Amino acid sequence: MLFISATNTNIGKTYTAVKIIHYLGKLGYKVGACKLIETGVKDEPIDAKKLLVACQQYNPSFKNLTPFDISAYTFSLPAAPYCADTKKIISINKLKQKIFELKKISDILIIEGAGGLFVPILQNYFFINFIKEMHLKTLLITPSYLGCINETLLSIKALEDYNINFRWCVNFYKEKEHFLQATKPFYDSYFHSWYTLEEFIQKELLSFLISHGKMP
Repeated sequence: MLFISATNTNIGKTYTAVKIIHYLGKLGYKVGACKLIETGVKDEPIDAKKLLVACQQYNPSFKNLTPFDISAYTFSLPAAPYCADTKKIISINKLKQKIFELKKISDILIIEGAGGLFVPILQNYFFINFIKEMHLKTLLITPSYLGCINETLLSIKALEDYNINFRWCVNFYKEKEHFLQATKPFYDSYFHSWYTLEEFIQKELLSFLISHGKMP
């Protein structure tokens, strides 16, 4: 299993998950996906639908599922799950059950969170707590806009402090040209290596997934 997180909201988690689904699917894997919690839902969960449509191309077990089937909870208020859950119905056990249910029908399950690592699910329980508790390998998506250094370093430190097995990569979608001058020089000097999203998928994804001897 692979958990997709990011430094903030609107960084490209769903975009990344879909690209990974297509990459692994074309290699012959029956990829599955789970959008654990989606907020801001009016008629149907938009992110879950994008993930489902991608999976249906490679995994027959997902053919008859709906976007609601690959989400544990959906809420209409566009906010952190704890705030969107006005009736306080979220159960961590239900989140786990949804993952186990979808994992059974997938060679590899891609799990997408909501927002960043410290977005609250419960009052004192955040996505990073869920990742740690479930021992999920995690891919952190970071942005390319001005200010991304601080967001990236804080998120990396959090993952390290929680002793989570993770990789990170940059999603180039905003201020690309500015990134080359304002951010890239620091990344080149500070990190032993770092990858764009496309580079990570092509060069590191499979080795990360099969580390410790077997595909998750």
